[in-house]
Amino acid sequence: MDLNLRKAILTNIASNDQEQLEATIVDAIQSGEEKMLPGLGVLFEIIWNQSDGTERQEMIEALEQGVQQKG
Repeated sequence: MDLNLRKAILTNIASNDQEQLEATIVDAIQSGEEKMLPGLGVLFEIIWNQSDGTERQEMIEALEQGVQQKG
């Protein structure tokens, strides 16, 4: 069986509006379940690919700050 996880996730959210997308993200983070990580990864990939250099730099800086706070 060929399971393309990325495609399945994209299919599941393709018709979602902004409110539904936000709810998906918040739910995945709040649940803290490991099984939600691939979905968040796919969503991040979409955001990254839709961002310009300045936005990407801001994300990297926010990520660096978050990682340093956790460490």
